[in-house]
Amino acid sequence: MKRIIIHILLAISVTGLLISCSWKNQFTVKGTINDGHKKVLYFENVSATNVIILDSVKINKSGSYKFKHNSPEAPDFYRLRLNHQFINFSVDSTEIITINSDTLNFAKSYTVEGSYESENIKLLTFLQLKTSEIFNQLQKQYRSQTITSDEYSEQVKICVNNYKEEAINYILTNPASASAYFALFQQINSLLIFDPYDRADSKFYGSVANNWNQKFPDAPRTKHLVNLFTNSLMVLRGEKTQNIDIDANAIDSKEYFDISLLSYNNIEYRLSDIGKNKVVLLEFISYDMKEILLHNQEIARIYGKYNSKGFEIYQVSLDIDEHIWKNRAINLPWFCVIDPKSVNSDILRRYNIREIPTGFLLDKQGDIVKRVEDYTKLEEDILLLLK
Repeated sequence: MKRIIIHILLAISVTGLLISCSWKNQFTVKGTINDGHKKVLYFENVSATNVIILDSVKINKSGSYKFKHNSPEAPDFYRLRLNHQFINFSVDSTEIITINSDTLNFAKSYTVEGSYESENIKLLTFLQLKTSEIFNQLQKQYRSQTITSDEYSEQVKICVNNYKEEAINYILTNPASASAYFALFQQINSLLIFDPYDRADSKFYGSVANNWNQKFPDAPRTKHLVNLFTNSLMVLRGEKTQNIDIDANAIDSKEYFDISLLSYNNIEYRLSDIGKNKVVLLEFISYDMKEILLHNQEIARIYGKYNSKGFEIYQVSLDIDEHIWKNRAINLPWFCVIDPKSVNSDILRRYNIREIPTGFLLDKQGDIVKRVEDYTKLEEDILLLLK
């Protein structure tokens, strides 16, 4: 009889241990959503490649909710979704995170407790929202032609730099943190604010990539970041990449690199067709810029020297006023096309372009090998690719 009792007690003990271990390996997110009775709240995991719904709940009269999930092995990102509004937060341990909000200002007026990194992510999210509002206003002003292309470019640069000045603090304070990673990948209108193919920004990608690789080498998010940073380094050095990814969400790079637009005489030109077996300067520009005449004069000098040797130019206008573009493009010897969507173009997102002019050099195989940072060195770079 004693033996049976011992076995029962042992079984209870083991069961309790398993329950305890299971509980210790989970995190909890809970809180109250005011005025949310009967609305459905979704709990989602935001991985490096997609978003996965983990659970959902219909909010009760008191507005309370609660989700539990297994703790990640490396810092990971999650979000609460109500209709089309999101609250982002991160988890790296067995935390109990409390997030309170209301249905009207769900993503703009919430509180978070129990997670230092999630508090940082909240501040970064609000900073990103403020930046997006300014950016959208600038786009409206440019489309309505109340500001010039030069003024637009300058104001966008100021807007982006203001975000970076604040976000950099989160990166430098702890490059291995979730908030550092989150700061890097914030976007405005699907454009990465920190551009991995900008020399100044690349070092921040490198810092976070190296620190994450030391602490979380097997995490998919780490591998994605390291690959992105490696490709950016190769582009900045003018080397050929194995799988360059200007669009951080793209899988097949070449599919996203191709462009097909109309010229001033309504002929459609495709980048992949005109670039066959040639070195190509792909350039995004506005013909209304103050320095456009001097810029194109220098481009024309280079074009005259190397066009017969296999060099071509595909110049994409982002002008609102097509008449200005046509009057200036009609006298240019290279391929001049216009994107009617201007600053709202999907092409800008794919190439992560925030300012103009921005140029890329493509080799004879049609692969982007360099982002043009210094136009005084353009001729030198072209010569290297023509060899």
